Amino acid sequence: MHAASIGRRSGADGAATYSVPGLPSPRQATTRSMRSHPPSHPLESGTQLQHLQNKAFAYFQYETNLQNGLVSDKTAPDWPASIAATGLALSCYPVAVERGLMSRRTAIKRTLAALRFFRDSPQGTEPDASGYRGFYYHFLDMQTGRRAWQCELSTVDSAFLFAGMLTAAAYFDDDTAEQKEIRDTANFLYQRADWPWAQAADGTIGHGWHPESGFIPHRWQGYDEGLLLYVLALGSPTHALPPSAYAAWSSTYEWKRCYDIDYLYCGPLFTHQLSQVWIDFRGIRDAFMRDKGIDYFENSRRATLVQQRYATDNPLGFTGYCDHCWGITASDGPGPATLKIDGIERQFHDYVGRGAPYGVDDGTLAPWAVVASLPFAPEIVLPTVHHFIHTLQLHDAHPYGFKASFNQTWVDKPGQPLGGWVSPYCFGLNLGPIVLMVENHRSGMLWELMRGCRWIVDGLRRAGFDGGWLDAGKRHA
Repeated sequence: MHAASIGRRSGADGAATYSVPGLPSPRQATTRSMRSHPPSHPLESGTQLQHLQNKAFAYFQYETNLQNGLVSDKTAPDWPASIAATGLALSCYPVAVERGLMSRRTAIKRTLAALRFFRDSPQGTEPDASGYRGFYYHFLDMQTGRRAWQCELSTVDSAFLFAGMLTAAAYFDDDTAEQKEIRDTANFLYQRADWPWAQAADGTIGHGWHPESGFIPHRWQGYDEGLLLYVLALGSPTHALPPSAYAAWSSTYEWKRCYDIDYLYCGPLFTHQLSQVWIDFRGIRDAFMRDKGIDYFENSRRATLVQQRYATDNPLGFTGYCDHCWGITASDGPGPATLKIDGIERQFHDYVGRGAPYGVDDGTLAPWAVVASLPFAPEIVLPTVHHFIHTLQLHDAHPYGFKASFNQTWVDKPGQPLGGWVSPYCFGLNLGPIVLMVENHRSGMLWELMRGCRWIVDGLRRAGFDGGWLDAGKRHA
């Protein structure tokens, strides 16, 4: 089902905005839910936000295999594709069309290349297949599309891929053979995923599977980016999980109080963002959030505020942390190494799930993760992004904008940029949320598109969500 009920109109900056009959405009709804008095900041202009989107989208323009639609995980030589980055690309193409960065014709061609690849690629138990049971391996060879590095069959990365496919199905809604193929293929691929096969004995969803050893002994427990995963699993019209699976997952939540802020805790900032790239959680609540009196959008706002307060407090004394320099998440890092700096022995990590205020913190910050919180707390995000761009000069020198992360405490060599370390890489998983969450802040486009996806709606309702646009949607169904 595609979003035929969504109407396009021209916004104040000349781009398309989206509206659903009977609901407030995206900009009105977002502004009302985010803040009472919108701040004035130079980055708020359409020109500056477009600049952020343009640079980030360039990654998907140039780091994609046009023959199969696969997107490289990061800017390293001979690196494999990431299925999550590919899903983000499929979501970015509609934004690029609306923002004049890509023709609709080109976007259709790229989308079809990816969808046809995933439809036709081998599914089976052989170790070099592309996927199994409708899911896909986390990393695939950029050229052959076969499993790379003996990696896991990833449920959550498959979910990001499916979300991108469903975005394409919602956006490309014209009555042409190619766009019908997009819709049909996207829905087929999503509906093929065998969610009960991935369910553990306790009702939760497993992280993944290896053909050599079976299921990974880790499950999606505790609040995190798995929110999208469960909504998609419950919404499947062919292989759905029961509502009890969502109850099993949400029973593992941790409600905490940090810096006088009460919220559903998860340390890495990205966990509060990725599900909300696609799903508009403003005003809709499940049983847990009804009990707490907030929604997941407000929860992500609180998590963002906690991050800033932690950096301002700076309990571990890292260089650069302040009210406009924060953003701790899973990211690349300068380690592994142990260095003695100003008399303090510090341990640095490479890629790890950093978090705040509890979890790993070695002074490494991720600018992209701050940008991805723009819809939740623009009044603190915009000054921070301005600091990253203009004071630290982390953005404009690279063709794709922000690299993965930086660390101003790291000083193993004199004369390093910032007196510290900057990741040499850009990651598709980082840059996609910049394009998409900036767009959600500007127009609400992704949220509005996915409001029209019946599988998302069904998944939310089976998970126990009600209120807001879900109830309004019942009246307009």
